[in-house]
Amino acid sequence: MRATIAQSAELKRGDLRKNRAVISDAQHVHNLYTLRMYTRTAPNPPFRQLFQDDPALAEAFDVMCTAFAGMEGRIDPPSSLKSMTLESLRRTAGEAEVWAAGDPVIGTVVLTPKEKVLYVGKLAVLDQRRGVGRGLMALAEERAVALGYEWLELESRVELVEVHAVFKRLGFREVMRTTHEGYQRPTSVVFRKRVG
Repeated sequence: MRATIAQSAELKRGDLRKNRAVISDAQHVHNLYTLRMYTRTAPNPPFRQLFQDDPALAEAFDVMCTAFAGMEGRIDPPSSLKSMTLESLRRTAGEAEVWAAGDPVIGTVVLTPKEKVLYVGKLAVLDQRRGVGRGLMALAEERAVALGYEWLELESRVELVEVHAVFKRLGFREVMRTTHEGYQRPTSVVFRKRVG
């Protein structure tokens, strides 16, 4: 049976440090954890889940905008980030898991439960050489397992072949190509990875 985000299974005790209790708008108590993921060279900054009322959502939004700016002019149609606002990110934080790396924020990922997969979206990092992106992807795998999913899924635009290579090195494989409305050619590549 798949757990809801608010009722997710406990992660390995040795990997987590209980940080503090947060009360959401619905007055549910959520435990906020700080998770450190390690790369071969150095530890990543702490990761934490951002809830709807977290002031760090503004920083996370800025990181997304900065990281995705490099795609402007490279992808067609433009990124969905163009239509995202801080307010819509706050709504997303109420429906999905928005995670941030660092304080101040230097990386983000949005994890959205779907029917059979945990969808990885808005993966954004300011410095790609520190392993923060790999750490966020490892966090996504941990969350998928904790929520009872067997698969991670993500999409990348067809033009971003260098990004596809990174996802393949992380164990993802291409499962299909999709086309945005109004286009005759494929515009996105869907990748999946089995976890757990």
